[in-house]
Amino acid sequence: SVFRITMKVKALFLDRDGVINMERGDYTWKKEDISLLPDLIPFLNSAKKKGYTFFVITNQGGIGKGIYTTKEYLEVEQYIADLLAGENLFFEEVYYCPHHPTTGKCLCRKPGSLLLEKAIARFNIDAGISVMIGDRERDVVAANGAGVKGILIESNSPLLPILEQI
Repeated sequence: SVFRITMKVKALFLDRDGVINMERGDYTWKKEDISLLPDLIPFLNSAKKKGYTFFVITNQGGIGKGIYTTKEYLEVEQYIADLLAGENLFFEEVYYCPHHPTTGKCLCRKPGSLLLEKAIARFNIDAGISVMIGDRERDVVAANGAGVKGILIESNSPLLPILEQI
């Protein structure tokens, strides 16, 4: 018999607002409101050299509240992807929860770990060597629930200083 050897993926999961782009203290769903963190690109380049594959895990409750549409949200994600593609950086996948607790219960909203678990299953990720960076306690709770190391940072803080933690 033939055995197929598959490499386990080492993932870097990133929350969006406050980690990838500047947290504005309000819903961010327009391209003109997107401002990437100043050291995001050098940070991702360093993480890429360490062998990480990138994923976004984000709560987007503004969709559930009717503040913006899924289409508007996805246009912003594409804009961010285009900015990073110019630097030869790519997210393997973006997972988002469109629900808001005031409009009903769901299983995908962080601190739940479902979105991370979906990525882990689909992309053959080794949770034990993977990391989630977030600016809310719920990001760390979601990471830990999926067996991933969670790193809590202050919103909009530099990412390069945490390179040694990943």
